[in-house]
Amino acid sequence: MKAERARKEPLEVAQEKEPKAPGGTPPKSVPPKIVSYASFPLLLVVIFLVMWFFREQFFRIFSSPQSVRDWVLGWGLVAPLVFIALQFVQVVLFVIPGEVTQVAGGYLFGMWLGALYSVIGICIGSTVNFFLGRILGVPFVQAVFGAERLKRFANILTSKRATTAFFLLFAIPGIPKDALSYVAGLSSLGFGWFLLVSTVGRLPGILGSSAIGGAAARQMWLTVGFIVLAATILLVVGLFNRERLHRIVERIVSKKNPKEPDETRRA
Repeated sequence: MKAERARKEPLEVAQEKEPKAPGGTPPKSVPPKIVSYASFPLLLVVIFLVMWFFREQFFRIFSSPQSVRDWVLGWGLVAPLVFIALQFVQVVLFVIPGEVTQVAGGYLFGMWLGALYSVIGICIGSTVNFFLGRILGVPFVQAVFGAERLKRFANILTSKRATTAFFLLFAIPGIPKDALSYVAGLSSLGFGWFLLVSTVGRLPGILGSSAIGGAAARQMWLTVGFIVLAATILLVVGLFNRERLHRIVERIVSKKNPKEPDETRRA
């Protein structure tokens, strides 16, 4: 029995791990497959309709960090809360470049406060993404991330080293981190560890983007140019070596701990 389970695809194992009520029937909290398959297309339809009806305001706000700054400051004393909400929306929708809002945060509130508000909004958005992936399951995440791309994460999802793997994935430039939060919901990773590794892994990028905005607000263009150059080099290196870096993460995940029993042999 264990040998048969060991031969199964990791994504099949992840699907088997979905919670079941006594007697083997899914509990009411677990949606039927049709809901999982339909959720993301329905979400896209809702997003499209909202963006269509508010397209002029939407593109005017997100056209540049300066336009985001003007719109947020227009809210007065509640501007920090509005910015956090904006950052949350960016993470959940993930069609908006995160760097735009992060740079705008530094421009609005300075490097440190801007980074703090970005982290709060990103943590809330990542939490929603994580639990959507966990509750709606593989069909929903396949619709978000793509079936072929999700297969590449199959070994990571059921690995005992998922914490290390996801930390590295969140730290590597060029990987779509907002969509990755949905994938993490399918893994063996606990929510607390997910929130920790995703936040720490993203932190250098958030600080860098916020520093650009803070320096631009003070017209420190040399500093802006230096940070942008460094960030561009890291992004290019990450993009060109993404496959190699992903294979390194997979090798780390697939390494067998000498203390771990080989279930195939025991069977």
